[in-house]
Amino acid sequence: MRALIFALLLCLVGGAAQAEYPDKPVRIIVPFTAGGAPDVAARQAAARLTAGLGQQFIIDNKPGVAGSVGAEIAARAAPDGYTLLMFTSSHVLNKFLYARVNYDALKDFVPITIVTRIPSLLVVPPSSPAKTVSEFIALAKAQPGKLNYGSGGVGTLAHLSAEAFRLATGIDYIHVPYKGAPDIVLALLSKQIDVGFPTMPTAVRAAQQGTLRALAVTSAKRTAAMPEVPTLLEAMPSGGFALDAWLGLAAPAGTPQAIVDKIYATLAAAAKEPAFREQLGNDGSEVVFNTPAEFAAQVKDDAETGEALIKRVGVKLE
Repeated sequence: MRALIFALLLCLVGGAAQAEYPDKPVRIIVPFTAGGAPDVAARQAAARLTAGLGQQFIIDNKPGVAGSVGAEIAARAAPDGYTLLMFTSSHVLNKFLYARVNYDALKDFVPITIVTRIPSLLVVPPSSPAKTVSEFIALAKAQPGKLNYGSGGVGTLAHLSAEAFRLATGIDYIHVPYKGAPDIVLALLSKQIDVGFPTMPTAVRAAQQGTLRALAVTSAKRTAAMPEVPTLLEAMPSGGFALDAWLGLAAPAGTPQAIVDKIYATLAAAAKEPAFREQLGNDGSEVVFNTPAEFAAQVKDDAETGEALIKRVGVKLE
């Protein structure tokens, strides 16, 4: 009898030690300020994870240095599934942009899934004589060094997109950095700049309303928000490129694969809900939810292409 009781106690202790994940609240570090695209996507994902897994997934905003502050905190967290990171394409590029980054995007994290992709729009004011990409290239080549483009700052997606465009076309235009992507749209609306590559969420409403003219989108395929707008790959058959941002979830390196797979499966199931997809994609973003293996391959590929582009542009930040 004593042996039976002892065996039952061992089973109970073992069961407690191997409690079903998650058995307590989970923190999602968002390394940007509240209200931005990463924060919004994280909160929508957190709500679905809370509903699907029965524990609170809590947002913890840790902004600073292009997402590096929050990423460093996440990289040093215990790999037990109770700290996740809103992982973005900028985290992959920061290693090549900044002189010092205290985390390694490829080694310190386990990718879980991309939530959304965020393309940029090549836009001009409606008063611009250019109505197509080819016409804009011709316009810029006719007056080298006279046109200017805006970005949200050196090293941002808008800056790298514009420089990739310059390298692909051979045009010469002047960079005017602003504090953020919304400022690019305002500068275009007030005709302070001639062209820009703001992100789709920032510029899609103005483009749909006709207060800006969209010439192309930087994604690999056309977007549902503006299906009439061609991609740069279509508009530039000999030199087009695709360059967009993504927002996803990752966990600290060493997190058990079973936990990674469970989080992914929960979000992939939620992604089948039309309402969830509409919430995530109502700003022109592309809803993704790819597998952990696909996400890991994307991170590796973006590191290689991003490093090559940044070296060609010659950007280095302190």
